[in-house]
Amino acid sequence: MTASRVEELQQATDKRAFSFGELVRKRPETITFALLVTICVAVAVANPAFLQPSTLIDIGRASVVMGLFALGVFVILAAGGIDVSFTAVAAFTMYSMTVLVQRYLPDLPIAAIIAMATAGGALLGVINGVLVHHLKVPSLIVTIGTQYLFRGFLLSFIGTVWIMSLPPQMGAFGRLPLLQFETATGATITLPFYFLVLPIAAVITWWILNRTLMGRAIFAVGGNAQIASRLGYDLRKVHIFLFAYAGALAGLAGIIHVCANRQANPFDLVGTEINVIAAVVLGGAKITGGTGSVLGTILGVLLIVVLNSVLVLVGIPSTWQRLVVGVFILLAAAFFVTRQRKK
Repeated sequence: MTASRVEELQQATDKRAFSFGELVRKRPETITFALLVTICVAVAVANPAFLQPSTLIDIGRASVVMGLFALGVFVILAAGGIDVSFTAVAAFTMYSMTVLVQRYLPDLPIAAIIAMATAGGALLGVINGVLVHHLKVPSLIVTIGTQYLFRGFLLSFIGTVWIMSLPPQMGAFGRLPLLQFETATGATITLPFYFLVLPIAAVITWWILNRTLMGRAIFAVGGNAQIASRLGYDLRKVHIFLFAYAGALAGLAGIIHVCANRQANPFDLVGTEINVIAAVVLGGAKITGGTGSVLGTILGVLLIVVLNSVLVLVGIPSTWQRLVVGVFILLAAAFFVTRQRKK
């Protein structure tokens, strides 16, 4: 082989490596997608039952609440902040709305219930945003405090009793089918109507981040808040919008959680924060802000949900599930840091 031929082959190899490196740098969710496909293929080969419609629909159902949480967390991470109060916001709004409807507004339409829960979550989010902006402290500290505040107020003044019998309109919404069919064994498989909420929320979030001035402001603040302020972005408006939007998604997720499970438990959703933040990080978002995508966030959610589903299918205890998720996060973080250093 001549020297020129060797050089051509080396250049071709370098070009392929460069192209892949650039793709990962610009679209880190590529790795998330590759991991998701690899896991699905491996499990499907080992256990073809994984590809049954019932399993796939279960994954879709399980992704809705986590996906709504993750979209809110991603928006805040994109601006360089972090929120751990979203489960408390969801619990507060879902339980309060259930009590309100059950005791005082039994005929309230489900659309109004959903709208009021979303607005209630946004209001709690505004409290987070105002505190973050005016106290000038990291949002992690503020949201740890408001998490205890919201949850403590809920348990002290609203109630601690499980509501096992929901208002009829809420139960009916949880059972409303979007797609329904029977399997060969006669079992009925249902994809619930509320599944549509996640793709709609994802599209709205993508539009805000990529097609509006607020979206540019969010990424600018995540890149460097001081420079963004000098460029004319109003940090107060950005902070309030961020947390209000995340709160609205949390309130929406909470009321869907109640309707889907057909019970209201004020102690629900505690401890799911880590899974949600893990999904966003695995989707390619950086804790330092300024990067990430809605597509990556959704892929990260699917990766976490599929991982948990697969581990349950093979009989791995829940304690080991956290271990596996932790390993994935560390590997993803190491990979992204390595790519950045090479750049």
